[in-house]
Amino acid sequence: MGILEKIDTPADLKLIKKELLPKLAEEIRNKILETVSHTGGHLASSLGAVELTLALHYVFNAPQDKIVWDVGHQTYAHKLITGRREQFPTLRQYGGICGFPKVDESPFDTFNVGHASTSISAALGMAVARDLKKENHKVIAVIGDGSMTGGMAFEALNNAGHLKKDLLVILNDNEMFISRKVGAFAGYLTKILTGDLYKKLTKRAERFLTRVSVMGVRMTTVAKRVKVLLFPGMLFEEMGFAYLGPYEGHDINTLIDVLEKSKDVTGPLCIHVVTKKGKGYKPAEKEPTRFHGIGEFNIITGESENKDKALSYTEIFGKTVVKLAREDEKILGVTAAMSDGTGLNHFAEEFPTRFFDVGIAEEHAVVFAAGLASAGFRPLVSIYSTFLQRAYDQLIHDVALQNLPVFFILDRAGLVGEDGPTHQGVFDLSYLRNIPHMVVMSPKDENELQHMVYTGLRHQGPIALRYPRGKALGVKLDKEYKKLPIGQAEVLSTGRDVAILAIGNMVEPAVRAAALLAEDKIKATVVNARFVKPLDEKLIRKLAADGLPIVTVEENVASGGFGGAVAELLAADAARVKSIGLPDEFIEQGACSILREKYNLTAEGIAQVTKSFLKG
Repeated sequence: MGILEKIDTPADLKLIKKELLPKLAEEIRNKILETVSHTGGHLASSLGAVELTLALHYVFNAPQDKIVWDVGHQTYAHKLITGRREQFPTLRQYGGICGFPKVDESPFDTFNVGHASTSISAALGMAVARDLKKENHKVIAVIGDGSMTGGMAFEALNNAGHLKKDLLVILNDNEMFISRKVGAFAGYLTKILTGDLYKKLTKRAERFLTRVSVMGVRMTTVAKRVKVLLFPGMLFEEMGFAYLGPYEGHDINTLIDVLEKSKDVTGPLCIHVVTKKGKGYKPAEKEPTRFHGIGEFNIITGESENKDKALSYTEIFGKTVVKLAREDEKILGVTAAMSDGTGLNHFAEEFPTRFFDVGIAEEHAVVFAAGLASAGFRPLVSIYSTFLQRAYDQLIHDVALQNLPVFFILDRAGLVGEDGPTHQGVFDLSYLRNIPHMVVMSPKDENELQHMVYTGLRHQGPIALRYPRGKALGVKLDKEYKKLPIGQAEVLSTGRDVAILAIGNMVEPAVRAAALLAEDKIKATVVNARFVKPLDEKLIRKLAADGLPIVTVEENVASGGFGGAVAELLAADAARVKSIGLPDEFIEQGACSILREKYNLTAEGIAQVTKSFLKG
């Protein structure tokens, strides 16, 4: 029996001799590799945080002490030693354990996460609550250098330094965001100095500067303002934090010693540790971006097990943008630490001066693009659907209000599957549709996608294109791009009994549903809506006027989405409308095929709901 098999809770971990902890770390890495090679998941981040996780649980007393993880994609080791070892093979599977911390899954998961830069804010709230209730426990936030680029993290640091609450922030510096390292803060963290050298240089400088004054101002005062640029840790100290580090993040004995000493520190404290993303698995160490979030793979070779060579929607988008940008130098690319995930990596390689990765800062990305657009450029802001939610005020206040031509590319729209409720991109049709001036479109296939990219870059106002995760349909691509008439739908087939209006990736199953209905002598008109805003009002009203019951289909929450828009349009016409979409709840993790079947977003489901609707 291995060491890991003896651990059901962190209390069991504390019984392990320190000299055996490196062996336990090795076992945990092997378990993570074995599982993720079958389930897919966030591999590189979790491999890099194994020793840190063990040290935290070895020193502190969770769940009494609160450990708050930022993003949570590095918590696989945490799950393994907090009672979920037996369930670990179900990671990210339907009905299994979540790939991120989830409060209703375990008392050791203190806060639901999946998006970046939230940990310090949440942990500070917990620390204040602890003091108000006169309790006595530690609160620890674990945040990566990538998440520190988010404005919310700095807002929280500022507030924490002001409140001076007993709060420990662990800065897990792996010198790697999701994509490549970007931003001034990232460069700042690479200025690694040992604690001894830092103290020696600081004392020597202070002795000299106390003897120097310029125009009556002691140079120590001036130096205090600029030393943040010279030493890691000064930024935190200037914000009211004590600072320790940087420390080797894979030396478990050092980590334990430092964390033990941190218990004696009251007030805000930052401990800076340096780790390696993908640690212990050479392919992930070599390609941490590819192994950040990966599907099934061969452990020995590191190669993907997916034999499907069809291009994804993301790849089609990326290729199209590069072609168009060669002809128009005003096209710019903007993303928030997701150049590879959003397909802008090739754009970045070919047009490095026209590509901007702003770090994990979606709000800034949107306003930055608004500034570019106001000066006559055509910025594409390429962000996952679920992450654009973070910039909703900026969409309204800084882009739409000024009617600026910013082109929003929403990758991973609709169901994304195993990443679960924090990542399902199922709200965008609803949250974009109610913004004045905004155009919202979604393609039925990759050929229409490239035409929509071309269309969006020629629209004089804010416009959004949403497309799904995964492989496209494999249809033939037109050699020439064409501009689609804004707000014009496409009738794919005509029938006298019912009209099925579908948007985006639901068009293909709607077409197949019509074929199934035809077997029951039900003739359906099928419409590729193309645009959620503006709707093709003339066509939809005509279908209703012809007496056809209307069925809408979308991979979005039904509340306020495409179906809602159609129902609103036809409210005064007393038309029969049935919306097929996702329910008013957060959608669990699971393969997209399972979720689509559950929520009737398959050809069979659409046909069955339609037949029941017609009978009703």
